[in-house]
Amino acid sequence: MRLLTSTFRSVKHPIPIPIPDPKPNIVKPSLPSESSAVAKSKSELKACLKQHNGELSGGAKASRAGRPWVCACIVRGFNDQSEACEFEFKWKMVSRKLPRKKKNKEADDCSLTLLQHRQTALNKVKGMLDCSHLEIEWQMSTS
Repeated sequence: MRLLTSTFRSVKHPIPIPIPDPKPNIVKPSLPSESSAVAKSKSELKACLKQHNGELSGGAKASRAGRPWVCACIVRGFNDQSEACEFEFKWKMVSRKLPRKKKNKEADDCSLTLLQHRQTALNKVKGMLDCSHLEIEWQMSTS
């Protein structure tokens, strides 16, 4: 052991060097099946929607204005969280900058118009980013 400085009498301990095990037990973790991963993501999505709608605590304050929220589109297959955040940022920015059509009098038509606006923005984002590996699933009914 040695002192770091004469002013500060902290002690610098030597870093222990790990000794490798001569017979390591290699256990390969089993990967969850795709169906269980999808089921987990769907349950997480349901919990997030409940938070946004105020049914569970912890939802973002910014999402209060649009209640009740419904799931209209699911995008899967991002390589990492950074890619997902970049995609979300681009989609929101393009959506905000697109001109909006005049609002219809009926609420259902307004919701459909909003979803069509989001879909147009998504199509523009597809031209900006490589989205060939992503799975995009719209859950809106036009009836």
